[in-house]
Amino acid sequence: MTQNLSDLTARLLAAATAAGADSADAVAINGTSLSIDVRDGALEQAERSEGIDIGLRVFVGNRSANVASSDARDETLRTMAERAVFMAREAPEDPYAGIADPTQLATQTDTTALDLYDPTEEPEPAALEQDAREAEAAARAVKGITQINSASAGYGRRDVHLAATNGFSAGYQRSDRAISCVAIAGEGTGMERDYDFDQRIYQSDLRSAAEIGTRAGERTVARHGPRKPKTGTYPVLFDERIASSLIGHLLSATNGAMIARGSSWLRDAKGTQVLPDHLSIIEDPHRKRTSASRLFDGEGLPTTRRHIVENGVLTGWTLDLATGRKLGLPSTANAARGTNSGPSPSVTNIALTPGAASREDLLRDMGTGLLVTSMIGSTINPNTGDYSRGASGFWVENGEIQYPVAECTVAGNLRDMLMRIVPANDGQPHLSRVIPSLLVDGLTLAGE
Repeated sequence: MTQNLSDLTARLLAAATAAGADSADAVAINGTSLSIDVRDGALEQAERSEGIDIGLRVFVGNRSANVASSDARDETLRTMAERAVFMAREAPEDPYAGIADPTQLATQTDTTALDLYDPTEEPEPAALEQDAREAEAAARAVKGITQINSASAGYGRRDVHLAATNGFSAGYQRSDRAISCVAIAGEGTGMERDYDFDQRIYQSDLRSAAEIGTRAGERTVARHGPRKPKTGTYPVLFDERIASSLIGHLLSATNGAMIARGSSWLRDAKGTQVLPDHLSIIEDPHRKRTSASRLFDGEGLPTTRRHIVENGVLTGWTLDLATGRKLGLPSTANAARGTNSGPSPSVTNIALTPGAASREDLLRDMGTGLLVTSMIGSTINPNTGDYSRGASGFWVENGEIQYPVAECTVAGNLRDMLMRIVPANDGQPHLSRVIPSLLVDGLTLAGE
């Protein structure tokens, strides 16, 4: 399969060169996905898709264009290349565009050691249906559940190959297996819902369908009958399920594309403290059995472990080749791309330094405040970091959960919030973002 994609990208590059491109890169993806949904104990939907997607980026001088197709016939490849070159000649010049120099390319490209592909047989649809049925039945068995919104199981596999006229050619395989369940408690306008899911590379690592369904049901029942919290300034504990969104705002603000545009609230923060001095954020693209792992980025550069924040200090930006050139910096090998567009900067696996305390310890320490378990909407000022999001969760008094809450807003400024975070120790090591629950004091709550 990988060799076929290697041949395909080579043919596409040859067509681009023949059409007049000065340089080019190509990506080919051969994917299979299978998903099963059940409702009320019966099969509701079954979907399977298979196909090849190809993308070509060509350069004519400093002008470039990108085209994509799902047809791998030779005549289609020729047409793609000719159209791409025609489009590039009409495109505006970009002095920062261009593929990597051969000296920059990764030489270690065998991803076998990263363990990204489960070699066991693709699951039968009947097995996926059984998983979905078990999850639904387990959720329905929880007292207080009135209906199941969805119960699903799925499988996916992708073979990816990247090649360029600078001599780079390499690929990899990924697989994933998932089970999810969404349950509902209450009736009419009093309905509440919550969920649980698990997604792993190896089926043997996947949590059981019964556990996922039970947890979805228990979470949902706990949310039933919410009230509005008190308006005021309180500590807020962001549950592990949603804490990564808080760190995600920092990661977005350090993306080279934002910095190059001058539209980031951290645009002048390089080399300054952005987290407490005992905390770091590490990117490790070489973690085994983790979905975002990779040995080379979308431009063929070798990936490496790096500190984004080290002992509280922001070390720099997340860059691909073009944004690095704009900023006068080398790429951090963070280019990500699909078939429909060129590369852009994107992080891989992220981990925040964990704390010593459990989530329960932080609940006890916060005294009176809000435990946030879900968020909706977002008003983030990209230039100032002003933060305002709708939230729901549980009201805490004397360190203990008292009742569910909904229809409230959490507000603050990200620069100040991140300097006050206290992490728990409940980060999930199999996730690409290992971010534990985070306690932040002094946030504004708008409730009743």
